[in-house]
Amino acid sequence: MTGIVVLGSTNMDLVTYAARAPGLGETVMGREFRTVPGGKGANQAVAAAHAGGEVAMIGAVGADEFGERLRHTLEASGVDTDLLRTVEGPSGTAHVVVDDEGGNAIVVIPGANGTVTELGPGDETLIATAGTLLLQLELPLSAVLSGAAAAHRHSVRTVLTPAPAQPLPPGLLATIDLLVPNEHEAAVISGVADPHAAAQALLRQVPEVVITLGAKGSLYAARDADPVTVPAPQVTAVDTTGAGDTFVGALVVALGEGRPMPEAMRWASAAAALCVQRHGASTSMPYRSEIEAT
Repeated sequence: MTGIVVLGSTNMDLVTYAARAPGLGETVMGREFRTVPGGKGANQAVAAAHAGGEVAMIGAVGADEFGERLRHTLEASGVDTDLLRTVEGPSGTAHVVVDDEGGNAIVVIPGANGTVTELGPGDETLIATAGTLLLQLELPLSAVLSGAAAAHRHSVRTVLTPAPAQPLPPGLLATIDLLVPNEHEAAVISGVADPHAAAQALLRQVPEVVITLGAKGSLYAARDADPVTVPAPQVTAVDTTGAGDTFVGALVVALGEGRPMPEAMRWASAAAALCVQRHGASTSMPYRSEIEAT
């Protein structure tokens, strides 16, 4: 059995560091530029692998230098890439501006990710062997729906990070066991701004919700349990890119080990806190030994 299967995106993050992001029509001077392997799918895969999970990746990279580097990064982190396709054309890219407060603004170009419109040969067989399927929304929605439906058929726990935030097609949430949005995503999906009220609204569609609240921690709500808020460790953030993906990757590893949800959330928050104190996405994700030491 493969513990965690990730059906998701792989992007090369093209990261610029500047005092602030430019406004429309404005040019600002940056101080540093880096290329960092990323993509929400790959980030969650790396985060889960670093946290001690057994992870396999389903997706696509382009037949270019970025694609080679993305595959190597996953494999170096211990992620199985046998079903990560290589397709003609460019790999996906994310164009990121990180400001002096550690905040970020991102434009994603799908590239090879856009070719993953449905499950390919062997994908459902791999999903059927998993304990958890991780999904995000950087692949075409048709692929997300196919993956979620396959996991549902095989009684595999399905976790969705609904990012980038967008209205979801009918039926998708009915196949999701755990939804992990941030505050903004929860508001978009539920139509309710307050996270506590949004969580209760979302419970009409999914059995469990964890809403990440940035520096304020995270909120858990379930149909059969009282809401729980877990505070985040107080740290100075230098780059929040990948923090949410680090949280999700660590969370599903902890849940897969049978930890209670509040304990799993605290462990995931510790991982995310380590991530934001470093630059980059996949390069900033902590290893299990580091999380345990906090």
